[in-house]
This record gives sequence, structure tokens and C-alpha cells, in this order.
Amino acid sequence: MLSVGQVARRSGVPVSTLHFYEAKGLIHSTRSAGNHRQYPAIVLRYVAIIRVAQSVGMSLEEIGETLSGIQSGSKLTADEWQAISTRWKESASRP
Repeated sequence: MLSVGQVARRSGVPVSTLHFYEAKGLIHSTRSAGNHRQYPAIVLRYVAIIRVAQSVGMSLEEIGETLSGIQSGSKLTADEWQAISTRWKESASRP
């Protein structure tokens, strides 16, 4: 498990952005006994997906829809990546 500070350092995303992503339901944490946020290491991949999607113009709503189709905390399979990239390409080509 990683602290919010560790995720921020390793992903290059500010803590406030991680809190925002969590509030939007894009990533999820648990709480430690001391009530501190803890993230599984896989969250680094999800943050990377969010950042790439934003860089190509996807809205947070579209990103959330994409991530909602993935089992929480799982690694993406090649088939899942293919489905995501196809969906994003179709969305990007619409006027």
C-alpha cells in the first residue's frame, strides 16, 4: 500500500489532484488505522491512464465511463487496452 504522498511523488501528480480524482470516483483508496489514505500500487497505472486520456482531450466523464468498465484494482489485459483505445479513437474522431 502507498500513501497519498508516495503516489504523488511516483506519478508526478499533486496530492490535490489525487484527492480530486478520488472525489470524482476515478481512483479509490482505503484508510489506515490512523485514518490516512492508502492506495494499492496499481493506482499508479490508473493515474497514468487518466493523464494520457486527458492529454488526448478526453473529459473526466469519458475517462470515468472507461474506468468503470474495468474491475477495480485489476491490471488491464491486452483485450481491455484494445477496447479502450478503440473507444477513445472513435470518440476523438467525432466532431
